[in-house]
Amino acid sequence: MTNKIPMTPEGHARLSAELKRLKTVERPAVIKAIAAAREHGDLSENAEYHAARERQGFIEGRVMELEDKLARAEVIDINKLSGTKVMFGARVKLVDEETDEEIAYRVVGPEEADIQAGLLSIQSPLAQAILGKEAGDSVEVNTPRGVRYFEIIEVGYN
Repeated sequence: MTNKIPMTPEGHARLSAELKRLKTVERPAVIKAIAAAREHGDLSENAEYHAARERQGFIEGRVMELEDKLARAEVIDINKLSGTKVMFGARVKLVDEETDEEIAYRVVGPEEADIQAGLLSIQSPLAQAILGKEAGDSVEVNTPRGVRYFEIIEVGYN
């Protein structure tokens, strides 16, 4: 049984673009670099060769990882979602009940999460706490810095 990975169309496109770049640009470039380094002779002391082989290993590993994630991706068109409860794809505005700091996130799949860009993994403790809740609800979240309390001020799918 393969477990599906929820993903927005944007996240799927980003991973697909990275995979294409690795296969069409990075892979051929590293193969050329290995061939060029081989021409320099003794491979045991050839730093360029070893660096290129290491880079090749990274590229091949990342290609396999991306192919697996894309094969298991369940693309969810968030433009077709609506409602008042927090679920995958929701844009959520929260206020920290202790600091009154407002924060806004979109709940996305784990492969797209980027907290700095406001993309919150559906698997994160905060997302788990707010799933199924509505504007006006308060939640308690266990974080690495201790228990925090948030109030949901807005839920949308635009």
